[in-house]
Amino acid sequence: MNKKRALELFLWVLSIFFASQIYSSINGPIKFNQVKNERYTKVINRLKDIRTAQIAHKDVNGFYANNFDSLVNFIDNGIFTVIEKRDSSYLEYNRTYRIDMLKEIEIVDTLGFVSVKDSLFGNNESYKMMAKVPINGTDSEFSIKADIIDKNGYQVPVFEVKVKKDIVLFDQNKDLLDQENKVISVDGVNGPEIILGSMTDVSTSGNWPTIFDAKNKDENQ
Repeated sequence: MNKKRALELFLWVLSIFFASQIYSSINGPIKFNQVKNERYTKVINRLKDIRTAQIAHKDVNGFYANNFDSLVNFIDNGIFTVIEKRDSSYLEYNRTYRIDMLKEIEIVDTLGFVSVKDSLFGNNESYKMMAKVPINGTDSEFSIKADIIDKNGYQVPVFEVKVKKDIVLFDQNKDLLDQENKVISVDGVNGPEIILGSMTDVSTSGNWPTIFDAKNKDENQ
């Protein structure tokens, strides 16, 4: 009788073990994807702020910042010149044809100046932390580079900001993280890093799918 009870107990324990394994195998990837999407959204939103700042930096200075100290300093102290362009024309005597001919010109008027910080971020001071990867539990920073490259005979500014998925998902299941690092899909963030811009192509795009842009839009509404 004791052997029978012991066998029943063993079978119950075995059943519970397998049930928990099945539950983990199903629930694990679901939980991983939830955490991944939440963290990717935070990281991508910060990368979008960096992109906004970098584009402004290039518009004012003609090149991108290659470090975050310079970029933050630009936001704190940079100035946009507000201009107005209008077409005009006047008659100019042409000595060849000996007649007055209409000449069209573009007139640029300076209307004033506005702070980069006020224009881009208003009272939001979050830009001062743009170097930091916005994930609790990690003190990591984004990698940032900028340069001038030759593209089809033209000298063009480029920049790149990135962070490894291993950093963003540092405390998640290693097997699932390994699978995520190998993702190649139109619906996923391809490769082992989340990347904004490029050091070889003229681009200010990221390697994330449009679903993350839609999420950001919904959150801001």
